[in-house]
Amino acid sequence: MGFVDLHSHVLYGVDDGATDQVAAIGMLDGLRALGITEQCVTPHQRAGHYLPSGDAIDAALAAVEALRQPDHPSLRLGAENMWDDVFIQRIADDAIPGYRGTPAFLVEIPPPLVPPGMIEQLFRLRLKHKLPVLAHPERYHALWDDDDLARALRRVCAFVVDLGAVAGFHGKRETRAARHLLETGIACGVASDLHRVGDLQQAAAGLAWIDKKLGHAAVVRLFDHAPRAILAGELPD
Repeated sequence: MGFVDLHSHVLYGVDDGATDQVAAIGMLDGLRALGITEQCVTPHQRAGHYLPSGDAIDAALAAVEALRQPDHPSLRLGAENMWDDVFIQRIADDAIPGYRGTPAFLVEIPPPLVPPGMIEQLFRLRLKHKLPVLAHPERYHALWDDDDLARALRRVCAFVVDLGAVAGFHGKRETRAARHLLETGIACGVASDLHRVGDLQQAAAGLAWIDKKLGHAAVVRLFDHAPRAILAGELPD
């Protein structure tokens, strides 16, 4: 058993993550060194920016699987869905790309605002036994000074903060928000959001901050127990 990382861009050639085979191998080496045994690969699905086809993503996954060594983390395909017109249509079509083999899916929103009706829409998805996972909630301005809104949203989705933000690499306001979400227990998990090899150092620093400030049991809960629960379709407390 080891850590489970719900968010990364290890697949190369499909978005703004790994650029080539060398980068992908370097990421897998670093993830192994962090103690990660299951790595979710979550290429962007964002209209007008990165919207690779299912075939392109499957080909990229196969290419990285061919590079993976036996002691590298296992790979689970997912997607990072932007809340946009494509995503809304996929909700209507019951076709949201999620973590393969699970009812969970990763979603992000534009930082300046929470989309109108988001909580109600996610609640309806929960009624359909889907499990929304909110990527990097520390980025979203509406949550910075509104714990009531954060908790209302948290009741219908899992909050997974970026380790780089916890460590102070994503901006002062984002760092304060990430740490607050962890200290209050609103966030239930953490992830690397790995885009390049250099992000591994940031993830390690984030884990070190949690270990020092919240204790090693919190590291295990946030980076092992909660991600496994999410992939099993359970919304962690």
